[in-house]
Amino acid sequence: MNDETKKEIEKKEVLMSLKGMDDLIDETYYAHQGLFEKAQEVAMYYGFKPIETPILEHEEVFVSAIGEGTDIIDKEMYTLRTKGGDKLAMRPEYTAGVMRAYLEHGMQTLPQPVMLYSYGQTFRHDKPQRGRWRQFRQFNLEILGTSKSIADALIIRTLMTILEEYGFKDLIIDINSMGDKETRPAFVKELTNYYKKHLETLCKDCHERIKNNPLRLLDCKQPQCQPLKENAPSSLSFLSNDARHHFTEVLQYLEEMGIPYRVNNSLVRGQSYYTRTVFEVIKTDVGEDGKEKEITITGGGRYDNLAKMMGSKKDVPAVGSGLSMERIMMFPECKSIAPRIMKAPKVYFIQLGFEAKLKSLCVIEVLRKAKIPVHQSLSKDSLGLQLSMAEKMKIPFCVIFGQKEAIDNTVIVRNMETRSQDTVKIDALSDYIKHLK
Repeated sequence: MNDETKKEIEKKEVLMSLKGMDDLIDETYYAHQGLFEKAQEVAMYYGFKPIETPILEHEEVFVSAIGEGTDIIDKEMYTLRTKGGDKLAMRPEYTAGVMRAYLEHGMQTLPQPVMLYSYGQTFRHDKPQRGRWRQFRQFNLEILGTSKSIADALIIRTLMTILEEYGFKDLIIDINSMGDKETRPAFVKELTNYYKKHLETLCKDCHERIKNNPLRLLDCKQPQCQPLKENAPSSLSFLSNDARHHFTEVLQYLEEMGIPYRVNNSLVRGQSYYTRTVFEVIKTDVGEDGKEKEITITGGGRYDNLAKMMGSKKDVPAVGSGLSMERIMMFPECKSIAPRIMKAPKVYFIQLGFEAKLKSLCVIEVLRKAKIPVHQSLSKDSLGLQLSMAEKMKIPFCVIFGQKEAIDNTVIVRNMETRSQDTVKIDALSDYIKHLK
């Protein structure tokens, strides 16, 4: 190896994960799994069934659903072209893929509504920051095939129950109605005309929004655009009788369930497919300056026109919501929930000598079949070191397996608190351990 090659190797940096895409290791992995299992449990009790859609979809699935002029499509979606020329996209959100699956698999023929939950990775080329990642895990709820207001209420109830199980308290729902396809154009026209009168004060992004997606004007977070929201036209003033009745019923359900809410006239959601009900879950937090501020945890809404936007001949009334696990976990009140697979080890298995090591996995298999949680360090040889590790982990019992025990088909079971120990036949070990307290 010449000197130049050596220098090149020394210069080469260790490869790192992509920005905004983190590894889940050990406790972090289990924390995600625990949150998912709790959300899954709540969803199942409310009647939702599982669905898993592909990470990769035809790009048009998301473009037709979410819409041009949205940040997701214009700035954030990861796209690629296959060798065959197909345009694909990595899943930036769940709803479009779930609706595609609903239409493709003829779920319209099933008893309606179809209630689905899903969980997995989503991808957006967003600026990585606290609460925002480029790869994040999302739990999703969808009710498809009904326009009834009780479906909106059920989505909100299920979502709030999940958050309460996670440890959140004193949450409030911000809620609005964006109207339906018959009344929306009049509202959008009025909104556009209003903002056109204030072009000189709009931020750069809102100059684009006013041309491509006027509803997103109300979703702008730039300080210079905030005062305009106060006097902007309200979508509630343009609701049809049917849409107004639907919205009133949703609010009545929230009142009956004791879910705090407030009507927010400027609330819209980023995707183009939303109609009628839109909502966000809000919590109050104290900032570094000591002042209270409101933080949006998650949101959702109704998307009755999405099916037609994706090529269906008929509308499919539907409502849904999503929950980013990474965002949830950044809040201190979020509990650490152990997944069902996690059980505190009752036994620390210690082996001594090569003869014992040869048979160690067979002894561990006896305990595994009996569903007795075991911790071990088979690569270690020192009795003192292994006992010390068991004490540090506060494991109540040690199973000691040495050369004599390997010959006799026995083990020594040691009580780590009392220091007492018994010799037990291997074929009686599981029953013996199960009766220990």
